[in-house]
Amino acid sequence: MARIAGVNIPQNKLVRIGLTYIYGIGQKNSNDICNSLEIPSTKRVNELTDDEILKIREFIDQKLTVEGDLRRDTSLNIKRLIDLASYRGSRHRKKLPVRGQRTRCNARTRKGKAIAIAGKKLTPLKK
Repeated sequence: MARIAGVNIPQNKLVRIGLTYIYGIGQKNSNDICNSLEIPSTKRVNELTDDEILKIREFIDQKLTVEGDLRRDTSLNIKRLIDLASYRGSRHRKKLPVRGQRTRCNARTRKGKAIAIAGKKLTPLKK
C-alpha cells in the first residue's frame, strides 16, 4: 500500500486520481506531479515501483504544502482574521457565510440545522 504524506492511497486507482486523496492536491497538481516525474497517465497505484513512490514523496515534500501544514495555515489565517476583528473575522466567529452570500434563505450548510423559535406566531398581513 502506497503511503504518501501520511495518507494511504487506494491501490486500484490511477495514480493521478489517487494523489487527489491527499488534502491540498487537486487534479491540476496531481497531473503536474505525474507529468514532471514522467509517470504515464494509465498507470495504477499498485503498479508503482518503490523508486517512483519515493520520487512522488520527495516532489510533494519540496514543492507543495499538504495535509497538516496546510490545515494549520488555513486555521491560523482564520484565527488572524478573528483577532483583527475584521468583517470577515466576525462572520467566521458567528458561523455565517463569509463571502457575501445571502442568509435569509439557503445558508443551512454554514449555519447548521434550523432551530424552531417557540411561541412565535405569524400575524396575518393587514390591508
